[in-house]
Amino acid sequence: MVKFLDLKKITDSFQPELSDAVRRVVDSGWYLQGKENSGFEKEYTDYIGVSHTVGCANGLDALTLIFMAYKELGALKEGDEVIVPANTYIATILSISDNGLVPVLVEPDLNTMQIDAENIESSITEKTRAVMIVHLYGKCAYTDRIAEICERHNLLLIEDNAQAHGCMFGNKRTGSLGCAAAHSFYPGKNLGALGDGGAITTNDDNLASMVRRLANYGSDRKYVFPSIGINSRLDELQAAVLRVKLKRLDKDNDRRRSIAGRYINEINNPIVRIPINLNPDKDNVYHIFPVLCEKRDSLQKYLSDRGIMTLIHYPIPPHLQECYKRKDILKFRGNLSLTELIHNQELSLPVSPVMTDDEVTEVIEAVNSFR
Repeated sequence: MVKFLDLKKITDSFQPELSDAVRRVVDSGWYLQGKENSGFEKEYTDYIGVSHTVGCANGLDALTLIFMAYKELGALKEGDEVIVPANTYIATILSISDNGLVPVLVEPDLNTMQIDAENIESSITEKTRAVMIVHLYGKCAYTDRIAEICERHNLLLIEDNAQAHGCMFGNKRTGSLGCAAAHSFYPGKNLGALGDGGAITTNDDNLASMVRRLANYGSDRKYVFPSIGINSRLDELQAAVLRVKLKRLDKDNDRRRSIAGRYINEINNPIVRIPINLNPDKDNVYHIFPVLCEKRDSLQKYLSDRGIMTLIHYPIPPHLQECYKRKDILKFRGNLSLTELIHNQELSLPVSPVMTDDEVTEVIEAVNSFR
């Protein structure tokens, strides 16, 4: 059996340091907003290359808090439009609509499956105030062209970095490229906790202070609440776990790239398409290795019958989800046919730092033998 992601094996690979870190927290008697959280925030700040990291409860909260903070600071108001890729996980869209902002969905470039810069520019209106890019599947979505568009139109550039910890654009990491970035530490991520966790990174002092206030019920000082906030904290146990795992993140990402390089070079089935801009370079950390196949469901069953687990990211795109069908709060042109094609054909092959070379070979041979 080739598991899609063997979390038990990954956790075991960090022992005994991981258990020592958890024991350290348990023995300390301090479980929230303590030394582990401040330690992780400092270490992650240095790693990403920004001025601030603010830990929070999960990736969705990280996204939501960024928009909450910009509204509180007066940079955004209800009804403002945020351009966002249609090809993404629903959390990206929820963070926008939950803040009373309008998600404007645009099509991807099929060769990268990332947001298409030309579709960004053509979707800008007098109500547009921000662009959210998503480093989907672990591939950097940022381009100089997107940055130029945002600068010329005076738009906030926000990164959803939930799937791309450690990814690079030149000599800078994703999470440091825009005005602010959201990170998820869900257990299955490249940098995963042993439960939920998230963070916001930014170079904006005012934004960081506001995010920290809003994540603490809206309070900077105990029992004083200048803003209406939420309760969203990265607990000490998860912070301690992340401090251990952060030390090995680049090495683990290199292993992912090695596996991806074999897939790219050795999968030669003409009915299984690998996006041409996937490459085993620093601009991709391969949280997910996506392929496209018109016979996607048959391919998934074929691999499953041979003991190879795969997943679909994602079977239903956000604009076709029932929650958004009931509410007229999304904007997009046409029928988002490219996004729907991706969601109808995408299949994610196993890729993780604990896969063996033999398991990789098994996946390649099975994919190549599918007809």
